Amino acid sequence: MFCLPFFASTVLAGAGEILNSTLTPSRSEGSNFWFDIRQLNVEGRGWNDTKAFYDRLPAKAEGLVRQPVWELSRNSAGMCVRFVTDATILRARWALTDPWLYLPNMTAIGKSGLDLYVKTEKGWHWLAVGQPTAQTNDVTLVENLVPGKREYLLYLPLYNGTKFVELGIPTNAIIEKAGPWGPGVRKPMVFYGTSILQGLSASRPGMVHNAILGRRFNWPTINLGFSGNGKMEPEMADLLAELDPSVYVLDCLPNLVADEIKERVEPFVRKLRAAHPDTPIVLVEDRTMQDSFLIAGRMEYYHLKDRAELKAAYERLKKSGDKNLYYIPGEHLFGDDGEGSVDASHATDLGFTRQADIFAGVLGPLLTPKK
Repeated sequence: MFCLPFFASTVLAGAGEILNSTLTPSRSEGSNFWFDIRQLNVEGRGWNDTKAFYDRLPAKAEGLVRQPVWELSRNSAGMCVRFVTDATILRARWALTDPWLYLPNMTAIGKSGLDLYVKTEKGWHWLAVGQPTAQTNDVTLVENLVPGKREYLLYLPLYNGTKFVELGIPTNAIIEKAGPWGPGVRKPMVFYGTSILQGLSASRPGMVHNAILGRRFNWPTINLGFSGNGKMEPEMADLLAELDPSVYVLDCLPNLVADEIKERVEPFVRKLRAAHPDTPIVLVEDRTMQDSFLIAGRMEYYHLKDRAELKAAYERLKKSGDKNLYYIPGEHLFGDDGEGSVDASHATDLGFTRQADIFAGVLGPLLTPKK
């Protein structure tokens, strides 16, 4: 692998020109320099002591959590990188751990691709995707950009493991780390939950509701959604308690039955509260299965009993003196017209947007930057 011997805070930018940067190209290829995005402060990682860089749980979690949780933690869901460049063309190269690029109810771009946004005067605006066609991909994300220095945001795959990601720019362009999301200290929002939270069935990685909320509030997020396995087990409470977020959002009901809710919710919340006395904790009800209006027994089986148990746990915790506990009802999370789901259970992009709107009403007042 080609590596240039740069020093301190300089990087060569073609024709002998020296530009301010802290980045070193991983390799040179024709008229392009390639940069490993690990130099750009990859966000969405709760722990640094991971077995592989793009894992979502620490290495010690292997053997501590159930095997399906560990395997899913090796997906890069929620991870992203912000950077600043004046390049007029952006290329990307990335490698995946799983050769299966798509799911029956999820696009290859959402499962295994990249998703690029650009910051404008009005906020974040979608710009391009990296469509995967193999385990290792080399694509032009966007070209013929109007000249100018801008901030970009690139999301990584939701349902695949990521081995590496490189960004390619012309040798006469610069690339730099982005600054803070906004003024003040903004500790990440931590979301823990199920396949919906992990991102099934977003068409692209930036369309999950936690990612939408990150852009809406200009706030870092951590996605700890584990498909079929958001079960509020004690070992997960221990791990989440190690983090220092601005808010915990616990959205596990789709993976729990009434007896498990009754058994696990209160101990889970109390463990987080013991570690973080003042951190807001938000409990989220299960979404409504979008075909339950017409299928006999589905509403009762999937929702009514579970919601009642969660609400009872919430009220007991509030009565015990927890003043920083909040609640989001599930009835309208996908909307009421059936258009918010791809398969009755998992969200379309519209369903994710509707969830983000409802979550925002609760989370917005809780997100106060620390000075």
